[in-house]
Amino acid sequence: MDGIFRIEANRLIREYDEEKLWVEPWGENSLRLRCTKEAQMPEDRDWALLSQPECKAEIRIDGKCASITNGRLTCRINEYGFVRFENEKGETLFAERWQDRQDMSNHMSLMVPGRELKPIPGGAYRAVVRFEGNEAERFYGLGQRQEPFLNLKGCELELAQRNSQANIPFALSNLGYGFLWNNPAYGRVSLARNCTQWVAEVTPLIDYWVTAGDTPAEIVEMYTQVTGRVPMMPEFASGFWQCKLRYRTQKELLEVAREYKRRGLPISVIVVDFFHWPQQGEWCFDPKYWPDPEAMVKELKDMGIELMVSIWPTVDPRSSNYNEMKRKGYLVRTDRGVRTQMICLGNEVFFDATNPGAQRYVWNKTKENYFKYGIRVFWLDEAEPEFSVYDFDNIRYYLGPNLEVGNIYPVLYAKAFYDGMTEEGITDVINLARCAWAGSQRYGAAVWSGDIHSNFPTLRMQVCAGLNMGLSGIPWWTTDIGGFFGGDPKDPKFRELVVRWFQYGTFCPLFRLHGYRLPTGEGTEGEDTGMFDFNTCGPNEVWSFGEEAYEIIKELLFMRERLRPYIMEQMKEAHEKGTPPMRPLFYDFSKDGEAWNVEDEFMFGPDILVAPVLYEGARSRKVYLPAGAKWKDVNNGRIYDGGQYIDCDAPLEIIPLFLKNGINLPVKA
Repeated sequence: MDGIFRIEANRLIREYDEEKLWVEPWGENSLRLRCTKEAQMPEDRDWALLSQPECKAEIRIDGKCASITNGRLTCRINEYGFVRFENEKGETLFAERWQDRQDMSNHMSLMVPGRELKPIPGGAYRAVVRFEGNEAERFYGLGQRQEPFLNLKGCELELAQRNSQANIPFALSNLGYGFLWNNPAYGRVSLARNCTQWVAEVTPLIDYWVTAGDTPAEIVEMYTQVTGRVPMMPEFASGFWQCKLRYRTQKELLEVAREYKRRGLPISVIVVDFFHWPQQGEWCFDPKYWPDPEAMVKELKDMGIELMVSIWPTVDPRSSNYNEMKRKGYLVRTDRGVRTQMICLGNEVFFDATNPGAQRYVWNKTKENYFKYGIRVFWLDEAEPEFSVYDFDNIRYYLGPNLEVGNIYPVLYAKAFYDGMTEEGITDVINLARCAWAGSQRYGAAVWSGDIHSNFPTLRMQVCAGLNMGLSGIPWWTTDIGGFFGGDPKDPKFRELVVRWFQYGTFCPLFRLHGYRLPTGEGTEGEDTGMFDFNTCGPNEVWSFGEEAYEIIKELLFMRERLRPYIMEQMKEAHEKGTPPMRPLFYDFSKDGEAWNVEDEFMFGPDILVAPVLYEGARSRKVYLPAGAKWKDVNNGRIYDGGQYIDCDAPLEIIPLFLKNGINLPVKA
């Protein structure tokens, strides 16, 4: 086996038979591994990874084995090609799992390799990488999952984008490393007791990135260094966002904004939701219902309110842009059958966000019909995109088949708007997207958790979803307060839910009310599209849920307003270091073993511990206070030593909140 290793510049290369394996430094304390059976290593597929300043690696070839070290991280490859990663102490972080006759340390011969690229029809490969399981290991991140777990060890997860599921294939391990599966192909990850397995169904190569760190904060900072960080958040975005499905007319929306001002309530953003256009794919206001957008935007700005407008990536064949976009190749293709990818009041197709020409086309329409009025924040809905039938094998993009590249769609959708807005001089870009992949954050994508249900079990899942999104590099995150589907503003049970959700939402990075409330039967001006009964969509303003709820919510609005300077400090940390404003207790208290077990509390910045009430009818809850700090109960002024559980009263108007080490913040008026 002599001569299978070589050093090329700053890269360790192993070539054996048809396999080519490269390992090289990619950021401090980090390594990137690529492996292919193609004639040449594909080098045009950095996907999530940004170029990095050179880090000089230490590379050794010792007979039949080799190693490469970059700071705290070492990759070792033995004579058979088995890969193992170690920290600076020489401890194994993870290693490939081989059950093969060549592994002389393994007395089994199951013929299961640690990595494989198996040819499939069409010339590409199915990639599988297997690592040895560790029962003491915990995994976090992996994007936004509608699961009731923060620790994802033991889970099998689809690597695909769906409504309310944002697949970001980055895992943070409690063993001191982060792992990015740098591949936008459809696949799966299994985090089992005996084996961690990553699968890409269609790809020319295996490609992953690893970093080592002593704390979760160090790992996230390094991960966001190589995948990008958010711009500095504009100040307006830290306030309250008012939204519902949907304001049907200019008159209706302005009246809601005026009512907020009449009541003296804080509001920073109000939203024009979908179907304000004549046809999907025209990206403009329907003049019948929105006769003077320029005057509307001006009045809102005079009130200190920004207008966000919904953008859908769907194009109806009846729209004025369809034929041109089809002729230019700007539409997503269907390999079999009729080119209908979504059925929503028509037979729509999606614009192809992977096509640079299509990106410019949609932005130019947006610029011409929205941006010119002073609208500078956009709601990039359907960003997965959401197919009526998720036949991933039947969709083809400019960059290739969905099975090979589909997960990249939301990144490039956000990039289209980021590029257009920065060209127009906007440096603090923020746009609300319904999906993300690794790197979306660098294009100003704020993500919300999709069309979720209005109930307490769903609220509980959002806590884990939001914390894992922050650990996945997405610091700007939110939910539809109250949930999207359902909820009757007159129902006492829903009123309790919306109060508890508002309490939680006050301490999300974005503070946004949205939802499709049950119809009131009143009927107002506007068309009936047939998808939803828009003419009778129920109210969803803060005064819509009864006087008791209104008084509680009003206080939360002012609490958020008082905290905005503190929030902007956290947004600066997100911009400069990738630090998520909302994070699990272990992010700040990694040495406290119990902090890793707590999944229903979180830190909001370094100083506020938030323990939301997440069960119907609950009027108290247990709260864990991490060791190494003293904690002040915001609601009664008591001081507690960390490292203990306490019982907290939590009547409907109270969310348990604690301040760390005597910090003075205006949480209470």
